[in-house]
Amino acid sequence: MQRVLSDLSLQTSYYKEGRFRSGEIYGKELPLKVIVSKLDSASYGKSIVIQVQENNSFVLEEEDEQGETLRSEHKFGQEIQKPYGTFTVVAGNTTTSHDIIVKFHDIRKLANHYQQLLTISPVNKNASVLWISITDPVQEKGKDIINKLVELYNREAVEDKNLIASNTIEFIDERLKFLTAELTDVEKEVETYKRQNELTDVSSEAKLYIERASDYNKQLAEFEIQLDVLNSIEKYLHDSGQEYQLVPSALSIQDPTLMGLITKFNELQLERERLLHTTQPTNVLVLNLSDQLTNLRTNIIENLTNIKKGLTITRNNLKANMAQFESRIQQVPSIERELLEIQRQQGIKQGLYLYLLQKREESAVSLAAAVSISRVLDPAMASDLPVKPKKQLIYLVAILLGLGVPFAFVYVRDLFNDKIETLQEVKQGTQTPILGEISHSDYPDKLVVTENSRSTVTELFRLIRTNLQFSTVGKENKTILITSSMSGEGKTFFSINLGASLALTGKQVVIVNFDLRKPRLMQDMGLSNEVGITNYLISDKFAIEDIIIPIAAVPGLHAIGSGPIPPNPAELMLSAKVKHLLEMLKQEFDYILLDSPPVGQVADAFTLASYADSSAFIIRYDFTRKSQVEIIDDIYKSDKLPHPMIVLNDAKKENGYGYGYAYGYGYGDSPEVKPNKKRQFI
Repeated sequence: MQRVLSDLSLQTSYYKEGRFRSGEIYGKELPLKVIVSKLDSASYGKSIVIQVQENNSFVLEEEDEQGETLRSEHKFGQEIQKPYGTFTVVAGNTTTSHDIIVKFHDIRKLANHYQQLLTISPVNKNASVLWISITDPVQEKGKDIINKLVELYNREAVEDKNLIASNTIEFIDERLKFLTAELTDVEKEVETYKRQNELTDVSSEAKLYIERASDYNKQLAEFEIQLDVLNSIEKYLHDSGQEYQLVPSALSIQDPTLMGLITKFNELQLERERLLHTTQPTNVLVLNLSDQLTNLRTNIIENLTNIKKGLTITRNNLKANMAQFESRIQQVPSIERELLEIQRQQGIKQGLYLYLLQKREESAVSLAAAVSISRVLDPAMASDLPVKPKKQLIYLVAILLGLGVPFAFVYVRDLFNDKIETLQEVKQGTQTPILGEISHSDYPDKLVVTENSRSTVTELFRLIRTNLQFSTVGKENKTILITSSMSGEGKTFFSINLGASLALTGKQVVIVNFDLRKPRLMQDMGLSNEVGITNYLISDKFAIEDIIIPIAAVPGLHAIGSGPIPPNPAELMLSAKVKHLLEMLKQEFDYILLDSPPVGQVADAFTLASYADSSAFIIRYDFTRKSQVEIIDDIYKSDKLPHPMIVLNDAKKENGYGYGYAYGYGYGDSPEVKPNKKRQFI
């Protein structure tokens, strides 16, 4: 992959600034090209901006180490030397008015990146066809990478095949030079010998012995050839300049051990050469292969020595047999015998020469006929539609997220939210009757129900007043106990405005603040709380009339404060004067509203239960905990308070609130709120 990227000059990428992001340009679209001569590691990841000017020039813009922008003007074709590298910018076939961003890459990291993007898989398990694909945002670049990759793969396969044949031809050519000279010398020696001795034919008397000795001569010649080949190979291996060169084939030597060692030696040599393309000679893998080659070279030399010893012994035996025939031809003139010896040397040299010529032609044919082991069925092609990002998948994920996230948010919020949010949650937690709902009030004053008020909150208090009249039909309902499960749920706010709503009907109403621990009634109404129930209960100096304070804003509405906070409020409320106080108030007032402490925190309200005709339990949306509904349900089932009813306070749109009567009819001065649910009051 590194060779592919280098051949395609992809150590540089080109981008054109767009409106939202920079887009890569490649191939014929390039208005210029950067030819890199040398790059330092400091250039990896660095970007430069080239602004094409007139007069065959351009401006190069870059940032230095301090982040300052440097600008310099150059000519196209001019070599530019920078601390991080040397390169030349040449103009392309197209022109552009846009700035071109050039980014330099580390070819090794870039090769790893494209190698991860490359996918190679068989078309099917029964076919010898591979499917090669790569994912890249630039179609032409992706096609070029795949085509160049296949081209280099086929080229390397042919180069590996031709390497052994080329080395064999080179070895044979060197041997033929020596043999040609030796054969010429022998032939000249025969020619000279015959001329000197005037020889024309061999003596007929020696023909019989010569024919019988010819077989031995032939065998001896073969062994001489083999020994000569072994000596040549041994000399080739001992040559210091050939230690990392391929060993030629053993030609006529048919020893399987020697052939196996030479084949293994050549395979390791090819593997070492392949590694040196991408690694240094000091790499551990290269050093390991070098050690293996050294050991194999030693084994080959030892094997050659053993084979030579065997051939020498066989050759000596043949010579001994020939000595018998030579003794028989001693009668042949010495001149004839010398001629035969010269001719024998000539035959050996000539046989070896012809044998090497044959092998050279075979290697040349193998070299010329070498073809790649693979062929391209279809060149690289780009898909018509983008493979990434997948629009359908993005739309599907967007729809799922658009639907799922809100539902998940609501589910998680409800899962961790322990506050009452809807009327349905109250109904699911208890069977206690619902007296009504009070919407959220933005008025700063606690007293919102007045004679001329027509706000939504006022109308809801009037609705509760009506429901309250029908809740105890046929029974007296003058004393109403108002409580809740915890502070802050709006007991005092409800007591004040319910009292005002009752007083507007012409009734005499008094609000009695029995919350002796954290009283807020008088403070919320802007009245003094110095004298109240505590003073009346602990002292005989105060009469009931002394602690009753009329409310000027609402005729007929009165209030009794708690007075000073006592140290023992629970015991104080058990006083007999409480009963006397309430009996006297019943004689003077039509309605008595008892603002009591929360029953979820103290038991004071239960002390007053015997004096009340009905009870209103305040629940505030988004404030009262769901677990506290169990307190109300227990009170309702155990009859701990007389005729308990629930009032839902601080209702908003998100609580499913929609003011109106049973079928959604509503009115008031506040903006209209469309009902979400039907309200049924019991």
